Amino acid sequence: MSEKTKLQSSRFDKAIAVFKLNGGILRTSQALQAGIHPSTLYTMRDVGTLEVVSRGVFRLADSEPLGNPDLVTVATRVPSGVICLISALAFHQITTQIPHEVHVALQRGAELPRLGHPPIKIYWFKEQAFTAGVDTHKLDGVDIRIYSLEKTLADCFKFRNKIGLDTAVEAVRFYRERRSVNVDALMRYAAICRVEKVMRPYLEAIL
Repeated sequence: MSEKTKLQSSRFDKAIAVFKLNGGILRTSQALQAGIHPSTLYTMRDVGTLEVVSRGVFRLADSEPLGNPDLVTVATRVPSGVICLISALAFHQITTQIPHEVHVALQRGAELPRLGHPPIKIYWFKEQAFTAGVDTHKLDGVDIRIYSLEKTLADCFKFRNKIGLDTAVEAVRFYRERRSVNVDALMRYAAICRVEKVMRPYLEAIL
């Protein structure tokens, strides 16, 4: 083995170790910050050691298949966003709706993400409504920010004109049937989203 080949192999091994420490997936900027040279990154891609998940997102090719590829891609490409509304309902398994786009919340004033795939639908939230109720779930080795169940229900009533009131009401029914109801949390998030008057009659009728 030539010295050049040995050097490349050593760089590959170090880069693979970095990827494994990060769940097997990294954005280009994260890889560079971790000390992986651009030429090493792209050579690993060219020889099949890495696969391209999305533009600027690489993953070890021998990793287990992604269980949530769309959420993982969005979380890595739009790290400031939070999975919301129908995508969050689907994650929490309290909807019959099938999201054809990943619903993502961004704080007002944030830069609009450029993402070819998967398709995303952006919702703009004010500061308190954006930061409240965010939970972090590790899926496929990646930290995914998703609104809690109760916060998602309040958001659904807030954006009922966009996703449909029937979707919000259905989610409350499923919530009552499948989960332990936390009325205090529901009303707290309803207050933050300013939908207490809208939600209360449905909660009283269903819960």
